[in-house]
Amino acid sequence: MCAYDGAMSIIQTHRLTRTYGRHRGIEDLSLDVPRGSVYGFLGPNGAGKTTAIRVLLGFLKPTEGSAEVLGHHCWRDGVAIKRDVGYLPGDLRLYHWMTGEAALRWVGHVRGLDVVTHGRELSEEFGLDLTRRVREMSRGTRQKLGLVLAMAHVPGLLVLDEPTASLDPVMQQCLHKRLRGLADDGHTVFFSSHTLSEVDRLCDRVAIVREGKLVTEQTLASLRASAGHRVTIRWGDEVSAGEDPPRFLKLIQREGRTWAGELDGPVDRFVSWLSGRAVEDLMIGPPDLEALFHHYYQNGGGS
Repeated sequence: MCAYDGAMSIIQTHRLTRTYGRHRGIEDLSLDVPRGSVYGFLGPNGAGKTTAIRVLLGFLKPTEGSAEVLGHHCWRDGVAIKRDVGYLPGDLRLYHWMTGEAALRWVGHVRGLDVVTHGRELSEEFGLDLTRRVREMSRGTRQKLGLVLAMAHVPGLLVLDEPTASLDPVMQQCLHKRLRGLADDGHTVFFSSHTLSEVDRLCDRVAIVREGKLVTEQTLASLRASAGHRVTIRWGDEVSAGEDPPRFLKLIQREGRTWAGELDGPVDRFVSWLSGRAVEDLMIGPPDLEALFHHYYQNGGGS
């Protein structure tokens, strides 16, 4: 159980870089992960997410830059980081002959902590049978065991690399509830994913990486504010339908008296523009975060 009592930032990196020969896994990565948050680390496959996590946890030495995790230097204090952090890797590997119970006791022995009681509670919550051997478990069941092993010591920082990839929807909801509860209690979750919808539901802040570089870092609230609302207008007459749209409305479709498009900016400005015009019907949809994420994934935030 982590006793870190330092600053409000749990993870801090400055221009963190890790190269593989001529190739860069991550480049100039600067992050500031606040305590008590669920922090989404997003990007398409191959964007550098796993490399960044391995550097943060002291499995890989940074080529340039610096990073601190729970007040520890990511390379010099790698042993302390591994002791204090809960970690679920994207390529989880466990001894096939072990039962879940044996794996739990082994992790407790390595950490020098009694984690069995809490591990059993988590296993019951996740519907995990600890008497089964790893070789008898499905991929989803092994993932549940990995989550239990990562959380059993109630870490101050939980690092999860694509944790829901093989979980069914019910288990995903159970995990989301558990992670939000941890954050509400002051723990921090660093959550790597490429599943946009679950990041939207779960995270407080997000960092998006593409080709090893950070393209944006902001709160979900800020992202929602910058994501364009989808709008559909059915005009009451041909004259109104023939007008030029305002500069903050990007038309995607224009057919007869119907416009369909995406807003750039706040809704109230659009509503003010409509005032006094002949509108027969109007629909304003929620911010399209998925389209915004794809924009960052494909264009790196550029135009």
